[in-house]
Formats: sequence, C-alpha cells, structure tokens
Amino acid sequence: MFQVDHGLNVDLSSRMPTVVGRKRVQIDMDEVSQIPLRRRSNIRSLAKSMNVSKSTMHRRIKEGVLRPHTNAIKPSLTSENERARLEFCLSKISRSLSSSSPVFHDMFDVVHIDEKWFYMSRPSKRYYLVPGENEPLRTCKSKKFMTKVMFLAAVARPRFDASCNEVFSGKIGIYPLTTLEPAKRSSKNRVAGTLETKPILSVTKEITRSWLIQKVLPDIRAKWPRGHTGPIYIQQDNARPHIDVNDSEFLEAASRDGFDIRLCFQPPNSPDLNVLDLGFFSSNPITSRTRGFRYVKDFKARENQSLRTILESLSRNYIITANDDKVNVTNLQGKTVSLYVMLSTYKDPFDFTGTLVKVNNELKAKDENFEIVIIPLDD
Repeated sequence: MFQVDHGLNVDLSSRMPTVVGRKRVQIDMDEVSQIPLRRRSNIRSLAKSMNVSKSTMHRRIKEGVLRPHTNAIKPSLTSENERARLEFCLSKISRSLSSSSPVFHDMFDVVHIDEKWFYMSRPSKRYYLVPGENEPLRTCKSKKFMTKVMFLAAVARPRFDASCNEVFSGKIGIYPLTTLEPAKRSSKNRVAGTLETKPILSVTKEITRSWLIQKVLPDIRAKWPRGHTGPIYIQQDNARPHIDVNDSEFLEAASRDGFDIRLCFQPPNSPDLNVLDLGFFSSNPITSRTRGFRYVKDFKARENQSLRTILESLSRNYIITANDDKVNVTNLQGKTVSLYVMLSTYKDPFDFTGTLVKVNNELKAKDENFEIVIIPLDD
C-alpha cells in the first residue's frame, strides 16, 4: 500500500532467494569408497554407514551418482590355468588367406556337453492366489533331501541357409541320468515289481561312457547336417566321471557309419568356455519352475524316443528270440516294431500269447519287416 499511496510502481516480484526448499544432502564419493564392500551390499546398510536417509541414498542411485553392481564369483586360476585358457582361446583363432586380419573359428564342428543337477521342487515357492482360493499343499519327507535329477545336455551351433532359414537347430538332446528299478513292495500306487524311474545319484565313468555311446552319439548321427566333412569334437569339462579322449570303447562307437567323432577337454576351471554353463543351464531352472513337470518320466516321454533307448540298458543291448537267440537291437532299425508290454503274474497275457503268435505269423507273411517285441515288466 505504501507504493500506491506515494504513486510509486508496485513491485510484485518475490524477494525470496533463487533456490528455495531443503538443502541438497551432499554425499562424498571418497567417503563411500572407503566403506567396506560388505557394508555396501544394500541401501539400508550403506545409508547407515553414510549417516543419511535411505530415501536420499535411493535418489542418488536413481540419478546415477551411485552405480549398482551385481558381482559374480570367478573361478580361482593358477598360472597353469591361465596359460591353458590362453592357448585354448588362441586355438580358436585362425588367419584367413584372403585377409591378414585373424578370424574366429566358426565352431560348426563342436558339440558342448555338460551335466547339472536339477531339483524337482524348492522348499519355498511364491504363487499369486485369488481371494478365497485355498493355499496349495506341498509336502516332502525332509527339506534337506529334496529329490534331484542330473541331466546330461548336448548342444551345437545352429546353422542357417542363405535366406536365414534354420537348417539345424543345434539341439542334440538332453538326457536324464535315471534308471528303471522294480518296486520292492506293493503300495496303494503300484504293485510290487512295477518299474519305477529312479535318479542315478552316483555318476561314474562307466555311466558316462554308456550315456555317450547309447544316447549322445546316435543323436549326433541322426541330427547332424548332411554334407559335413571332417571330425566332430565333443567338448567336455574336467569332471572326474568324464572318460578319457582315447577311451577305446568310445572311439570304436564314434567311428561307425562314416563319422569321425572325437572327445576333447576344455581348460580346467573354465566353465565360461562352455555354452551350457553360460546360457542353457542358467535359463532352464527358470523354465522348469514356471512350466514344470511332475515326474522325471514325464520329461522322458517328451524326448525323441527310439528303439535303442527303449530296449537297451546299461548291461544289455540285445533281445532274445523265441529260439533263445540273442539279436542286437540295431537289427530292428528300419522295421515296423510292435511293443507288447505284459506282466507275467497276470493270467490273461499268457492266454493272449497264442493269438499274438498267430497275428504275428499272418503279418510277417505279408511284410517280412514286421516284428513284435514282448516286454515283461517283472523280468
């Protein structure tokens, strides 16, 4: 009113300072770097060490003043390990004849294999339920001994044609290390003698050799792109159950059907040089938790089953004919095979055997490539 009464210009501008509000809390980066890393693993601990509020610390992180970092533990490497890693990496580089610049090996002739344990369930799981929905009941005998199964996986580099169409997925297979054992006692779920899928808890060189020869090698031969020339290398780590590169049984099986398949070891303490450890085994636990499978046999049912995987075992690769002759399972390849599963403690299968023989003779008279294989469950 003083300006109006004296005819002066009215000044309506604010006389407050330019910067208003609470003062910005300053954080000394040198002081932060002096705090032990164990006290910098979460916002609460770091804010307490700096004597600031959690919200202030959170804002500095959002502004990019502080950088969150997830630290992965690395394998401890000796001088010999470092030298082996360097030599291995250099072996994957070659000089092109058309260019002086070195180029990486395409690795189209390498198959990576590795094993990993997968637990059938976890002690704690999170679900989202609707109001009024009953909470799921999950039980086990002991949380310390959750059922686990080891899987052997084999993958290679995928291939594409000039139009970017996939011609080879690189997926050789994934194989559960399990065995079929007859139930010792009857229960409300099955009678004694019923074959049950049991995980192999102790993997030895003999088991590894058997899985490679009976499962991995046949799938490589069946799925490998035609027209490939040169050897195929199966890269494995240095685990004790893995067989030697000069294993005689493996070399004999790997040279069949015109293939030249060889074993090689990756450098010790170098899981980052195996694509399974880098990618597949990191993503598969998430997939198994979200999609899930109830039993291992459900997983096995999704595999590409063949006569060899169904009829062969660790100790037997043949079937017995009506004349007590042993015939290798491979002799059934290319034939139409009917599998007849029976339980000898039940009477009806024996009554049906006569009819089965008659039908078999009639069909074989029309097609000599037809065979019936009887699988007794209690044998």
